[in-house]
Amino acid sequence: MSAVIDTHDHSHDQDHHHGPAKGFKRWLLTTNHKDIGTMYLIFSFTMFLLGGTMAMVIRAELFQPGLQIVEPAFFNQMTTMHGLIMVFGAVMPAFVGLANWMIPLMIGAPDMALPRMNNWSFWILPAAFALLVSTLFMSGGAPNFGWTFYAPLSTTYGPPSTTFFIFAIHMMGISSIMGAINVIATILNLRAPGMTLMKMPLFVWTWLITAFLLIAVMPVLAGVVTMMLMDINFGTSFFNAAGGGDPVLFQHVFWFFGHPEVYIMILPAFGAVSEIIPAFSRKRLFGYASMVYAVGAIALLSFVVWAHHMFTVGMPVAGEIFFMYCTMLIAVPTGVKVFNWVATMFRGSMTFEAPMLFSIAFVILFTIGGFSGLMLAIAPADFQYHDTYFVVAHFHYVLVPGAIFGIFASAYYWLPKWTGNMYDETLAKTHFWMSFIGMNLAFFPMHFLGLAGMPRRIPDYALQFADFNMVSSIGAFMFGSTQLLFLFIVVKCARGGEKAAAKPWDGAEGLEWTVPSPAPYHTFSTPPEVK
Repeated sequence: MSAVIDTHDHSHDQDHHHGPAKGFKRWLLTTNHKDIGTMYLIFSFTMFLLGGTMAMVIRAELFQPGLQIVEPAFFNQMTTMHGLIMVFGAVMPAFVGLANWMIPLMIGAPDMALPRMNNWSFWILPAAFALLVSTLFMSGGAPNFGWTFYAPLSTTYGPPSTTFFIFAIHMMGISSIMGAINVIATILNLRAPGMTLMKMPLFVWTWLITAFLLIAVMPVLAGVVTMMLMDINFGTSFFNAAGGGDPVLFQHVFWFFGHPEVYIMILPAFGAVSEIIPAFSRKRLFGYASMVYAVGAIALLSFVVWAHHMFTVGMPVAGEIFFMYCTMLIAVPTGVKVFNWVATMFRGSMTFEAPMLFSIAFVILFTIGGFSGLMLAIAPADFQYHDTYFVVAHFHYVLVPGAIFGIFASAYYWLPKWTGNMYDETLAKTHFWMSFIGMNLAFFPMHFLGLAGMPRRIPDYALQFADFNMVSSIGAFMFGSTQLLFLFIVVKCARGGEKAAAKPWDGAEGLEWTVPSPAPYHTFSTPPEVK
């Protein structure tokens, strides 16, 4: 029981009395949700830098036409590894880290419900990614078939390292499923007395729904990679037409996992932004209940839209129409959320610290990504957009200002709580503006490239695409290098500096307000009054 009710914050324990082994052992064996959340965040940022380095290789190669820096085979390995590392190594563990840190604090729980499993969930990940990255050094190189690893490209023509890649994916899936079970068990069993489900902060709600999504789709991914494993090593023909299999089956099973997966990467960001915007607008969140139902609707609809990734495989017209309209339907609950965020800011007493800047950029740029997604949902139009840079532009507009800006906003918002110190606001705003400009420079021209017909996943291109690609690469290098500034800001904040107030955002920019405390804004019936 001691592990379960261990509410002591170990982050300040004196390790030097016990020698260096004690210090390392504390991190290795910890069951403290704050320690584990911190390890997830450090791990995910490390993966973010590694995946970002691979993106820099891609953008350096595409800086001008012709083959100059890397071989086409290595270019394909970079696109594949960049996608896998960013999705499974950077974005998902970052949100799990935020969940570990904040959910017990937000619901009044002493820790996560299953602290030892929590430790195990984390430590599987470094092993899984060590296995994945090690494929770069194997004969035949790393996986080179894109992060969606379509069969038979991956099963018949993939490098020998594909089997290691499959085992790495299995380990990540095990970690995700255990993390999700832990989140659900914690939220359903350890809430403080009186905190009903409809009084939970929205970040907790979005994570509860995300955890159910994870448990629903991770076994599907495990199934599809197991079928790949059998096709490669045991002579089956699940995806091999010559043996009676069907390559399109792979796409159906993969995207039945893959589409809910993209919502797994964005829902926790919705939750975080729904905490941050009310705090800096000095108002309650507009339409709390509708936000909860909207998240639930998005999660349910995410299961019936998977084949919009497959409009070009030759499915029946009735199928195309069904998936087209279902995809457009997801815009409705998403639009509800955007409306509620804007309504929350409307006539609020807003201040624009770094968390709020990232959150506003999130709302605007995520909406742009949503509109390009609506364009891709139109089946006949998708025949033109499919496999062009327009698709790359779309999903980077959803994931970079969506998931990643959501993570940055959360980090700045909660850093004072985590460290007890205030970060350097001027540096943080510099980080925001450089990220914002770099990100738009990198990804906006890709819309034009795609509409002009430039295909994805190629190391070389025709001359007419040269100018936009140069702009894209400059923006990408600007965005990438700026993240080192973020590292500096966080380390500087963790090591000391100005002590944070008990409620660090109350007196922002000299405004004196009585604001509802961070635990759920919506439980207060009266609006905040000016002191």
